[in-house]
Amino acid sequence: MDLRDFDYDLPREAIARYPASRRMDARLMVLPRYQGPLRHKTIRDLPGELRPGDLLVVNDTKVQPWRLFGNRSSGGKVEILLLREESPGVYRAMVSSNRPMPEGERVRFQGEVEAVLGAPGLERQIRFSNAETFCEWLESEGELPIPPYLGRRAESIDIERYQTVFARAPGAVAAPTAGLHFDDALIAKLESSGVNLAPLTLHVGPGTFRPVKENRIENHEMDAETYILPQGTAKRIEETRRNGGRVIAVGTTVVRALESAAMSSADGGELLIRESEGETRLFIRPGHTFRAIDGIVTNFHLPCSTLLILIAAFAGRERILEAYRSAREEKYRFYSYGDAMFIA
Repeated sequence: MDLRDFDYDLPREAIARYPASRRMDARLMVLPRYQGPLRHKTIRDLPGELRPGDLLVVNDTKVQPWRLFGNRSSGGKVEILLLREESPGVYRAMVSSNRPMPEGERVRFQGEVEAVLGAPGLERQIRFSNAETFCEWLESEGELPIPPYLGRRAESIDIERYQTVFARAPGAVAAPTAGLHFDDALIAKLESSGVNLAPLTLHVGPGTFRPVKENRIENHEMDAETYILPQGTAKRIEETRRNGGRVIAVGTTVVRALESAAMSSADGGELLIRESEGETRLFIRPGHTFRAIDGIVTNFHLPCSTLLILIAAFAGRERILEAYRSAREEKYRFYSYGDAMFIA
């Protein structure tokens, strides 16, 4: 399929640059997966859209303060996004500056901390001088890597609101944004309605911000992301299926983790979802057979993004683009801090 098939126009003012006053204040578009009119609700109405015995699977990854700003010895500015720890004080990172930075160049940060850069590349090694106290220093000097389309640096409000209430497992460079709408009151309402919740982990990587550059989407390659499906959640999914309930993914990261687990544990055509851990490069696009989920809670995504393509694979490209047209007409807020959809 052509990438242009997943394009749409969005006025800049429709991008939510800040979160709603309260998590449950976001709007919710309810879209039947196959047919039927869409409805306009709010997130607080979600329990009424679910059934007793349904299971919401959430992503418990935690966004790390892994964006750093420093200076070259010449005084030039450097921005660094840490990606993963290799050993104490040593990370893989993405480094950007006005001019190329050779291997061995030093970057200076606040607190008399220095770092030495490894060989150039899209990702490169960076070695910090304060390995023993690095984690404490990072907590005070690092920033949350909020999305670039917000057009601003992270602020105090983002420390709480660009983190889900489920966040337990450090390792993400971006939030699983569908989970941002949930708070303790909504969770209590869901549980009192007979809806169950269960966690998994998928550490969102920098690929979530990278545009698709291939004109034919089937030529696009996904970055690897680590996921963990715990035994307790796998059992909850099996129980839900056995009892006639629906498995609802809270966010596209959960979709990719569950569909990856389902693909890796298929046995003789029978769907089996077991405890699993590994990396996934699964690119879900039209033609994919969904095996693990019955519905999705998700935000409104960027044009031509792998996230929009995934949602189109689940509910149909034309149906999703028509829903997005309605969302624009109804003044929904888009992207990470925006409103949500429930598709089932």
